[in-house]
Amino acid sequence: MASKGFEPDVKVRTKEYKIGCVGAGMIMAECHLAAYKEAGFPVVAIASRTRASADKVATRWGIPTVHDTPEKLIEDENVEIIDLAFPPDLQPALIRHALRQKHIKAILAQKPLALSVEEAVKLRDEAAKAGKILSINQNMRYDQSMRVLKQIIDSGALGDIVFAQIDMHAIPHWQSFLEDYDRLTLANMSVHHLDVLRFLFGDPSEITTLTRKDPRTTFDHSDGITVSTLRFPSGVLAVSLEDVWSGPRQDGYKDDQHINWRVDGSKGVAKGTIGWPTGAASTLTYASTETTRGEWVSPSWDTMWFPHAFIGVMEQLQHAVKTGAPPALSVADNVKTMALVEAGYRSIDEGRTVKLSEIAT
Repeated sequence: MASKGFEPDVKVRTKEYKIGCVGAGMIMAECHLAAYKEAGFPVVAIASRTRASADKVATRWGIPTVHDTPEKLIEDENVEIIDLAFPPDLQPALIRHALRQKHIKAILAQKPLALSVEEAVKLRDEAAKAGKILSINQNMRYDQSMRVLKQIIDSGALGDIVFAQIDMHAIPHWQSFLEDYDRLTLANMSVHHLDVLRFLFGDPSEITTLTRKDPRTTFDHSDGITVSTLRFPSGVLAVSLEDVWSGPRQDGYKDDQHINWRVDGSKGVAKGTIGWPTGAASTLTYASTETTRGEWVSPSWDTMWFPHAFIGVMEQLQHAVKTGAPPALSVADNVKTMALVEAGYRSIDEGRTVKLSEIAT
């Protein structure tokens, strides 16, 4: 690995708090628990909608206790942190149940936190009133290329940022519960990109989103392929494109699924790839008139967004519990990402640019 002085992955500072996992689907079984095993985070219990699913994942990852229901797990006094991987229509009730338990110190919830900004705001305020940490799993912020890009931007090597883009041509795994919702890509895929643009450049002032149906998605949906243009108070213009069709997918067709990104600044350019569509590590290369004499420099690493970014997500929460400092992924910050998604849907519905000041938070 040649990270060239950058920090693509977090250092694990805290790992003593006992985790109870709610959910046994792909994201829990393949990402959360793989990351926690590697980092040495103590997972003491699991529950899911069916006991059989929880039993299977518990056996695979050596989790000592399986509860019959999520509620029973939340009530287990041996559990200190609740790690939720549940659909957004069911998640708020479980969060509220956890907020009522004296022994629960913190909750990690999935995105979207709830089905509406209004409900997310209520959960934010209820968590604050209960004095418990509610953190949201915006895991793309811990993708290695995004972490190093943030470090390069913050160092001033690119100068003033002029333009940015995330260009996705890849096919997500849509969870079966999404068939019950009208909203699809913006809420469940674009949310990664919109959030990471906030992470990199701050809060945008406006968004314009266009969409069309995805021919591959057979269930009803309002948004398939999406293209969002964001304007930031600093002057940065950014485009987030999610082509979830990306071409045929059949025997004999060699698809070219990929996610590329690029950031142009007054003193340099950084560009790279997000590796998850092909199961590879993300990449980054950059050139700066200030720090690289105009030459392209390419830090590298062996870790990947899935599963290694999930170490950072749980580590920031554990460290917040120990130190009393706010989590890096706070619910208050996530409400702003949900507001951005909501503004994108309003832009689609009304055929216009929507200012973020129009969305109440």
